[in-house]
Order: sequence, then structure tokens, then C-alpha cells
Amino acid sequence: MLKNSGESRERGPRNRPADLYRFSWFFYLFLAIAGAIWLGLEGGRIPPALFWDTETWWRDLGLGLAGAVLLLGLWGLARRLLPSARLLETRLAEILGPVSATEALALAFLSGTAEELFFRGAVQSVWGPLPAAALFALLHAGPGKEFRLWTLFAAVAGLVLGGLVLWSGNLLAAMVTHFLVNAVGLVRTGQRAREAETKGC
Repeated sequence: MLKNSGESRERGPRNRPADLYRFSWFFYLFLAIAGAIWLGLEGGRIPPALFWDTETWWRDLGLGLAGAVLLLGLWGLARRLLPSARLLETRLAEILGPVSATEALALAFLSGTAEELFFRGAVQSVWGPLPAAALFALLHAGPGKEFRLWTLFAAVAGLVLGGLVLWSGNLLAAMVTHFLVNAVGLVRTGQRAREAETKGC
């Protein structure tokens, strides 16, 4: 019995990142479905124009790239100036684990799409950009002082993403920004986790 308990304790930390990765997929799928149902109840159907405009999609892509550059630049500045930002990256790497670049990109796409559909597509269209940004920030709360910075950054990102939707009239720019920011962050986090795992061996 003691041997089995020891084996369970050894397997627990290794399994936790994989379990978190699977949970994230279910959570974001749930968020996307909830957003779609909310929009359907409000408007009866979800028009393709919610996601992109066939005439201005190229402009919206540019806005999305600009939004990503802005937010990634802000986070890069925070990493240079604030030890809590670097500590937060370490904590997130410990929580997420050594995900591959492919897994990170897939998760970035799903989270960016689902969160924008729910927060900007549904919440913002009904309650406005400020409540949507506040709820988005709360989703990124966590234990420890370093997570307060994550929540604050999410609030700023929520305002930027909400502004992109107001400016463009659809979700494409916000989805592009969200995907790129998450992709860079998740790939970097996975790489940091792999490096820590290698050093620990």
C-alpha cells in the first residue's frame, strides 16, 4: 500500500499539466458554446458578419496585428521592470507544464476564439465593453501577489480587445490579437517548463 501511495504521489505532478491541458479544452469549448447560445437567444441567429467583414477583413487583420504588438510590447516592458512579471511566468510554466509548440498554438487558437466569442461577442454586445473587460480580468485571477499583475494585464487587454471590436464592428481583429498574444505566451511558457524539467533531471 505504501509503495502504491508513493507511486501515486510521483505520478501526480507529471499528470497534472496534461490534466490541465485537457480541462482547458473542455472549458474553452464550454465558453464558446455558452457564448453562441447567449448570442442566439439575444438575436435569434449568429450572422457571419459578427466574425468578419468581407470588404474590410484585410484592415481588421492589420488591426489585430497592431493590437498584438501593443499588448506584447506592454508585457515585455513589464518583464523588464517588474520582478513579479518574471515570477508570474515561472509560476505559469509550473502550472501548465512542458506543452509542445503545437499544443500551445492549438490552445491559443481555441482560447482566443472562445473567449472573444463569449466576452466580446456576447457579454460586450449586451452589457458593454467595461463589464466585459472586468469579467475577462476576473477570469485571469489567481492565488498569490504575482497573479494580481496577470489580472491587471487581462483588464488592459480586455479594454484593447473591446476597443478593436468597437472600431472594426466584428470579432476578427480581437481574435487575431488574442491568438497572437496567447500563442507567444504559451509557446514561451512551454519552453520555460521544458527547460526547468531538463535542469531538474
